[in-house]
Amino acid sequence: MTLLTFILGLALGFGFCFWQQQRLQRQQRQILELLPQDATSSSFPLIYRLRQAIAFANQQRAVLEELLESKQQLLEAAPVGYLQVDEDNHLLWCNKKARQLLQIDRWQPGQIRLLLELVRSYELDQLIEQTRHRQQPATQEWVFHPACVDGTAMSEVRSLTLRASSWPLSQRQVGVFLENRQPLVELSQSRNQWVSDLAHELRTPLTSIRLVAEALQGRLKPPESRWVEQLLQEINRLIDLVQNWLELSHLEKNPSQSLTYDTVELRSLLGSVWQSLEPLAQQKQLCLAYTGPDTLTLRADESRLTQVFLNLLDNSIKYSPPQAAIRVKVALLDGTDIDSNDLSQESLIQIDIIDSGSGFSPSDLPHVFKRLYRGDGSRYRAISISAGSPLSTKTSGSGLGLSIVQEIIQAHGGVVTARNHPETGGAWLQIQLPYLQWGSGEWGGGNPSR
Repeated sequence: MTLLTFILGLALGFGFCFWQQQRLQRQQRQILELLPQDATSSSFPLIYRLRQAIAFANQQRAVLEELLESKQQLLEAAPVGYLQVDEDNHLLWCNKKARQLLQIDRWQPGQIRLLLELVRSYELDQLIEQTRHRQQPATQEWVFHPACVDGTAMSEVRSLTLRASSWPLSQRQVGVFLENRQPLVELSQSRNQWVSDLAHELRTPLTSIRLVAEALQGRLKPPESRWVEQLLQEINRLIDLVQNWLELSHLEKNPSQSLTYDTVELRSLLGSVWQSLEPLAQQKQLCLAYTGPDTLTLRADESRLTQVFLNLLDNSIKYSPPQAAIRVKVALLDGTDIDSNDLSQESLIQIDIIDSGSGFSPSDLPHVFKRLYRGDGSRYRAISISAGSPLSTKTSGSGLGLSIVQEIIQAHGGVVTARNHPETGGAWLQIQLPYLQWGSGEWGGGNPSR
């Protein structure tokens, strides 16, 4: 009986050991399936194959770590800034250029700090949140004002114009590339100042030349009188160019001082502008198709808005085909319906001006608001803003019109964008202006107490 019990126990022990060995081999095979297939040969024992696979995996890990370190060193030495945040906006890593641009001096690699504690930039924070929410790359340009703890060093702190390009990463992380645009801004300002000084010097001689030409025009007979008439047209064009440039410079330097606010009824203003341009529209049998509220008032500079609509509608007339309609849509929007990077959370008046012309060239669209930009497409929408009659439509402009339009709209706290309309194929100019309810000194609304 004792022998039988011993044999039975021994058999159970051998059986349990065999089961454990089979279970261990099955687990080892499962581990091998997770490792690279080319790490070992199937002809070797299982334990040897497992050791080889682990060694191969460690080797691959070392290669990846070395590659990651080299990429990080490359980013550290990059001429553009880079930073990376986690899903809670903790700063995970940033390179030397980013620390210089954003003046991050209270952070060390490995620390867990909120980005907002280190960089007081609402625009950067909004860009990161927008990228994480939409899971799409985004770009934002703004003026960064570094925080200054030491009051004695405040005079040495310089604001920078930065452009940030964000990219969504895994685990809701976000990477942001930073570019210093300040040198380009200063170069552009220097160029504009130089041209403004030149325009000031040219204005008086051009006026004198025009007076002489006007005096000669009445004393000459054809064909000499026609030459003087052509000369006067070119002189007036140059004077308009000089005046437009000086006006643009004034708007850019002192936007708020260039405006005289008053209560403006928008539909009446648009009707008055169209009535001024109606003789030109009748030549091509064009009509104005207005869509929007019958009455909508806002606080704005009436003469400046008249200047904007005169030239935008004049340009639409110029490039519209005969017997077409120029569409003007006016709508009151809530601020939460638009991109928060453009304007603050407030009500907006949106004005869309759409024609049926040939539209903008795709290569010209990013540059149409630049000064003196002349497009190469089939349609160049330069607007000539003249102090004279709005009926003198020209076949070509100075290249300053859209720049002045943009400055006027921005001086009102709004934005203007240009694109091609998907239905008509023509140009689509969209203006958004702040519209705040009356009370507590706010703009917009109706029936103000004056």
